[in-house]
Amino acid sequence: MTEQDNPDLIEEARKVFAGPITFLKSAPDLKFLPDMSVNEVAFAGRSNVGKSSLLNALTGRNGLARTSNTPGRTQELNFFDVGDPLRFRLVDMPGYGYAKAPKDMVRKWRFLVNDYLRGRAQLKRTLVLIDSRHGIKDVDKDIFDMLDAAAVSYRVVLTKADKVKASHLAEVIQATGDAIRKRPAAHPDIIPTSSEKGMGIPELRAAVLESVIQG
Repeated sequence: MTEQDNPDLIEEARKVFAGPITFLKSAPDLKFLPDMSVNEVAFAGRSNVGKSSLLNALTGRNGLARTSNTPGRTQELNFFDVGDPLRFRLVDMPGYGYAKAPKDMVRKWRFLVNDYLRGRAQLKRTLVLIDSRHGIKDVDKDIFDMLDAAAVSYRVVLTKADKVKASHLAEVIQATGDAIRKRPAAHPDIIPTSSEKGMGIPELRAAVLESVIQG
């Protein structure tokens, strides 16, 4: 059953995301990670994939993701508390694949992300964002490899789906499904979204909630 076939889950997720959501902290190193008291869902994606916009649309708060995007925080893991009392956390992972990034910054990113993925028992799913206009790139395959190796469940979310024709979107969904089908940690269902138009946002909220409930 997909999220759109479960109206009860969609409605529960709507209520959860309409409640309190606050920026908790940024962690430049594993020693700064918050306690593992609740389950977590992480968001990963290439630079300029629209991750901040999607997080803002998901939470219904225009400035939430920007809270953690000030200069100097771009290579940190950013944590957001959902619910009061706290139900789960969203984790905004630093963008990858920025062509002009210094090599030492890329190396730091890999160490931070890889250590987090391998050592975070409360991480129940990572949502990997792919731009609908471009499809999967080699740098996306690298993050798939990292997630497979860490045995962390992940699911592909297509962003900017309103920027392409329906026929192209269908082709990208098909190609993406084919690419992840044999990957051991990949969820088979893909969620096309548009932060601007609100497309797929209710389903994405439901997918987040389902992953932390199952965990």
